[in-house]
Amino acid sequence: MEYHELEQPSSLSKKEKEDAMGSYLMMFAAMGAGLPLPIINLIAAIVYYFVQQKNSRFVRFHSMQSLYSQIPTTLVNAGAVFWTLQIFLFKNMEVTDMYLGYLIMGAILNIAYFIFSIVGAVKARKGQMYYFLFFGKLCYHAVYQIRDEEGKEPVNQPPKI
Repeated sequence: MEYHELEQPSSLSKKEKEDAMGSYLMMFAAMGAGLPLPIINLIAAIVYYFVQQKNSRFVRFHSMQSLYSQIPTTLVNAGAVFWTLQIFLFKNMEVTDMYLGYLIMGAILNIAYFIFSIVGAVKARKGQMYYFLFFGKLCYHAVYQIRDEEGKEPVNQPPKI
């Protein structure tokens, strides 16, 4: 498969670097709104991606990677909020070891996501590529792979039989 060349930091404008950096800062959207709702961050990341996807591949890559990495974090956080509400507000459940383990796993995931996002934001601001585990490769292929005129099939693919 063929891929577009990666942009070099010196060839990127200041705006492109800032737009790419901004995609990672969507994790602070709920805090900025003053709401403890995990879905706000995901909505902000989706809106940011669709606004920025027409920009350069560099910006599209970083905003897609930020969005994709936000999805599992949001799902885990939404599960924790739902479970906590069931226990403390609706009194439908009790605090169990499984609940505490879920909260610990969620905390570890959020800390890792926070660290990866800050590093990604700093690298993007410098005009550098930064690949998250799993999501980096997925986004690289989606953004940089050369496709045919209709945008459907990658160029130089073997014929389908």
